[in-house]
Amino acid sequence: MKTFEKIEGLIDAPFTPFKENGDINLDPIPQYAAMLKANGLKGVFINGSSGEGYMLTDEERMALAEAWVAAAPEGFKVIVHVGSCCVRSSRKLAEHAAKIGAWGIGAMAPPFPKIGRVEELVKYIEEIACGAPELPFYYYHIPAFNGAFLPMVKLLEALDGRVPNFAGIKYTFESIYEYNQCRLYKNGKFDMLHGQDETILPCLAMGGARGGIGGTTNYNGRELVGIIDAWNAGDLELARERQNFSQEVINVICHYRGNIVGGKRIMKLIGLDLGKNRTPFQNMTDEEEAAMKAELEAIDFFNRCNRL
Repeated sequence: MKTFEKIEGLIDAPFTPFKENGDINLDPIPQYAAMLKANGLKGVFINGSSGEGYMLTDEERMALAEAWVAAAPEGFKVIVHVGSCCVRSSRKLAEHAAKIGAWGIGAMAPPFPKIGRVEELVKYIEEIACGAPELPFYYYHIPAFNGAFLPMVKLLEALDGRVPNFAGIKYTFESIYEYNQCRLYKNGKFDMLHGQDETILPCLAMGGARGGIGGTTNYNGRELVGIIDAWNAGDLELARERQNFSQEVINVICHYRGNIVGGKRIMKLIGLDLGKNRTPFQNMTDEEEAAMKAELEAIDFFNRCNRL
């Protein structure tokens, strides 16, 4: 097994900018990357769920990867989600990510066909990861999206020693117990990236969580980074306040079809218009945008959100 750097701090899962006609829009990416860096984020995990990755063509995904790598500030990590229902496409995207100088790659289980056994998932990961053998590979565990409700400790056991560039898991699931069991596997052998912005503090409190990948970090990154900063400084009350505020922000976006739809529209409200979502997402109306803005104002969001 290769030894890779473990990520410390928060990585952002960015939205994909679209033009009015539905084409991808690469123009905002340099400003987007600079904004994330300035607000404390350590990198991006592109073309994932927040980025509507499964709704992009391979060519669009590669163009986005090239744009993010080109725009990345010094020390800013670009991890490329390469998962696809077609494993050959995933392999091609992995090879491309390595060629252009991405920091790492990752993939979630495909939504079709459903993966129901650990060995099926291991073979899927194995075939993709070997396309970029020098890059760290992260499995993106988000079973709510693909139905792959599989035991992650068993996955670590199966991958250990079999996929040399397997680095760890982006863990986006509700079981803090299982997350911690994975983190403890062989004294922390693998990088366990916390993937739920609403529960950063509990995972810090269990001892050992070091990094994470978030979606609401796009617009609430200052507060989420602030949770870690307060915890590291020993200020539990401030960490709690920031975690509770972050949950309030999540409560708002849940009224407007979640982070992919509501969260993307928040980017417009803070000054970085990334366009609409692709079909079949139901885009927000102007009336919904005004209502969401009022809810955000009521919790003083605009004085605490990311700054351009």
